Amino acid sequence: MSQHHDAVGDRAHPPVRPRTEAGAVSPLELFFDLVFVFALTQVTATMAAQLSGVGLLRGLLLVALLWWSWTGYAWLANLVQADQGIARFGMFAAMAVMFVLALTIPEAFDDAPGGLSGPVVVAVCYFAFRALHLLLFYVSSRGDAGLRGQLLRFTPAMLGGTALLLAAGAAEGATRTWLWVAALAVDYAGTYFGGARGWRIRSAGHFAERHGLIVIIALGESIVAIGVGVARLPISWPIVVASTLGLALAGGLWWAYFGISAAAGEHALAAVTGQQRAGLARDAYSFLHLPLVAGIVLLALGLKKTLEYVGDEQAHALTDPLKGVALIALVGGIVMHLLAQAAFRWRTTGRLDPALPVAALLVAPVAVLGTALPALVTLAVVAVITVVAVTLETRLRRPAQPTGHSGAAAPANR
Repeated sequence: MSQHHDAVGDRAHPPVRPRTEAGAVSPLELFFDLVFVFALTQVTATMAAQLSGVGLLRGLLLVALLWWSWTGYAWLANLVQADQGIARFGMFAAMAVMFVLALTIPEAFDDAPGGLSGPVVVAVCYFAFRALHLLLFYVSSRGDAGLRGQLLRFTPAMLGGTALLLAAGAAEGATRTWLWVAALAVDYAGTYFGGARGWRIRSAGHFAERHGLIVIIALGESIVAIGVGVARLPISWPIVVASTLGLALAGGLWWAYFGISAAAGEHALAAVTGQQRAGLARDAYSFLHLPLVAGIVLLALGLKKTLEYVGDEQAHALTDPLKGVALIALVGGIVMHLLAQAAFRWRTTGRLDPALPVAALLVAPVAVLGTALPALVTLAVVAVITVVAVTLETRLRRPAQPTGHSGAAAPANR
């Protein structure tokens, strides 16, 4: 009798509660994302303080690490109610770990004197964050042999990546950077080659909305970078013009994503089920949204530096060109984002839309031509190209509908 009562109690109060197809993003998930916002601002600030090619590479590695941390919890919250049962406590614990990691970002590669070792703290936090994610997934997979099997295939890559990251904490200089590259390569590749047949996407709408919110957050961070770039400078006409152009550029990228890409992605995800849906979600969202978001982070750095250039009263604000890493960040960020959106649309709809790749090809030469142009003119050129391309595309056609084969179908069946 007692055993029967316990069984009934377990069914009445499960440790996690499954998400429904119609479930929306919960307030706790939005709260969770705020820590991710802080981490992105830390990356931009660190790259700005260490403006070099190596600093840019390390910043992108940090974005990749943060993204892989965040996207795992996006999958988890699509499987269970994040604000119910044990998942709620797990989300808060993960937030605490991510916040400590974000605080340590300035010391992720170069340890500051005194205190704990920054590189080791980052590695330990990453391991704790991923291990907690794996544990919550394991609890959520009770009764689902397919998901349990997928977790077993996923675990070696997670352990291998975090082990290499811990080794990086004990290394120095270039060796530390290359160990980071290896760690992330192992983690990402292991997830891809582990297949998608056991993963579950219960709500296409929730999954697409969650990633759309992250895009908004990243774009918002680029707007914050505009303000931070001139916060201590007296307002001037160059600052007013550059700020307006920067906002127009961010608005153009927002329009391209939410005017066409977001709807196409959600429709394609909702049109398939099971293994095909999981594969599409992995490819289009977990993988292709990384360069999409990383491009925005680079753009934020470029905008920050551009505003500093045009607002500096000690320099020739209207004639000095944007140079070096700052120019590469501005142009490279836009090109990376536009190409990532084009790839996302191809993977979800099976169509290769020409507007965004053509815009990327027009923007790319500015990385060379910009060395001979005033910074304000460079910003105006890339902003006009982006906004005109997006405007023409939006006017010429409606949001793309899926063609039925959801892009490259083969990876979805891995």
